[in-house]
Amino acid sequence: MVKDNHDLKANQVTPKNGSEILIDALIEAGVTTLFGYPGGAVLPIFDALFLRKEHFNQVLARHEQGSIHAAEGYARISGKPGVVIATSGPGATNLVTGIVDAMMDSLPLVVFTGQVAQNVIGTDAFQEADIMGITTPITKHNYQVRKIEDLPRIVKEAFHIATTGRPGPVLIDIPKDIAANPCADAYDSSFDLPGYQPKVNPNPLQINKLKEALSSARKPVILAGAGIKFAGASEELIQFAEKHQIPVVTTLQGLGTFPGEHELSLGMGGMHGTYASNTALYNTDLLINIGSRFDDRLTGNLEHFAPTAIIAHIDIDPAEIGKNINTHIPIVSDAKNALIEINKHIDETPDYTEWLDEVNQNKQDYPLWYNLPEDGNMIGQYVIEQVYQASEGKAIVTTDVGQHQMWAAQFYKFSQPNRFVSSGGLGTMGFGFPAAIGAQIAAPDDLVIAIVGDGGFQMTLQEMSILQERNLPVKIVIVNNEALGMVRQWQQAFYSERYSESIFSIQPDFVKLAEAYQIKGAKLATKEEFDQQLPGLLAHDGPVLIDARVLQQENVYPMIPPGQGLHEMIGVKP
Repeated sequence: MVKDNHDLKANQVTPKNGSEILIDALIEAGVTTLFGYPGGAVLPIFDALFLRKEHFNQVLARHEQGSIHAAEGYARISGKPGVVIATSGPGATNLVTGIVDAMMDSLPLVVFTGQVAQNVIGTDAFQEADIMGITTPITKHNYQVRKIEDLPRIVKEAFHIATTGRPGPVLIDIPKDIAANPCADAYDSSFDLPGYQPKVNPNPLQINKLKEALSSARKPVILAGAGIKFAGASEELIQFAEKHQIPVVTTLQGLGTFPGEHELSLGMGGMHGTYASNTALYNTDLLINIGSRFDDRLTGNLEHFAPTAIIAHIDIDPAEIGKNINTHIPIVSDAKNALIEINKHIDETPDYTEWLDEVNQNKQDYPLWYNLPEDGNMIGQYVIEQVYQASEGKAIVTTDVGQHQMWAAQFYKFSQPNRFVSSGGLGTMGFGFPAAIGAQIAAPDDLVIAIVGDGGFQMTLQEMSILQERNLPVKIVIVNNEALGMVRQWQQAFYSERYSESIFSIQPDFVKLAEAYQIKGAKLATKEEFDQQLPGLLAHDGPVLIDARVLQQENVYPMIPPGQGLHEMIGVKP
């Protein structure tokens, strides 16, 4: 029997538009938290989100840069990809710094940008920007959706690419007509990427070569990088180091992958690393790099980096092996899988007692140091050390870039992975505070401390609105020296003390600024004030801003001057 028109309409399923299909795909991907900022080209997407808002924790930043840095912090702490949505043109371009930051530090992000409708792409339409061209060199992959029925597959591919192999950002550009129009055709989310098959298991022959190298080594060193953190391989690393009594140097991004207070830990290596770490890297005869990319701030002058060592490099990204340092034993693998095989197949190694005695003597003779003023004034190192003690070393710490970042790396002894969140490769000012917001959302029951400089904090301080709105208990510690501290230090050391635009002649009243956002604030200018008030401020059940006033002329030491080698450090002793 033929039904009349009324019956046909009553039983007909209304086709979903692109935005509704996108929301389905996000739910299927397990997304629960979104960071974003609305605008014209993404209005259909935000409308679809509103209709299904019970599925998502939507975090409205006050600037797109705040959104993406918060997503980075969320990704680092949760282990899940950070998801960001921004509109076309300026909304999309405001994400660029965060995309590069995530690319350099291997953070999984899936970034959705709106785009003008397809029929006006290329016409310089209102709020049009070629975000595909802009982001091709700074993403792991990017897409522009041309057919609505492709959207579910593209989303599924994007999450797969962002989170597998070496993690990184993937961008999906969605024209407004794709987001708004209904999909009349059938669609499928299945995908096949034959050209993308990350190698996650080590070659047994290369493991055997490492075994042979260890058997003949007398001065081995493990270099622990961020790859250990991403692979969840800290337990396997500790087992390997303890079993064979091999000292461990960590990179900046590897902090916490090996406990900072462990007897085999030499601390951080590189430009502002410890004397013990850098001397060990210089003198080693077998360097086992696990998950570090040998960046220039670690190596110094390449001619003087581990000059007599056999180099073994374990990395999931084959492009990093041999890129900066000639590698004798390349092992392309996930760090955890490689360490499991190493621990299984490498049993006996020589006695490295003599070497351990040497590196431990360096630890004892040349510790990190600072001279605390006797007049009651504070310096940055003291502030960090007191924060470490007051938090019992258990906090999640985020930083910007600069002197405070290096002092945090030196004087906050991280004992667990995924507790230090910092902009390493790009060195982004303004990163630390929004990253702390993302970290706090990912770990609501943990103490999260944003250690920032007075310069970088002013780049993204508008995100205090999120703290006010959600009562997020992030603790902001501004190491306030009224200067761009690292810039000023380099001008002092290498530019004949010509302090060009690095010293602030005026500063806002940060406490009043906090109060404007209904956030508890405290200005602490002396050691006595800081010692008395810090524990209570960290224990406060809401957000707090601490303006810690420190001496401007204090520098970060030790230091490898630019162009020099690991063995040419300055400031090793007071």
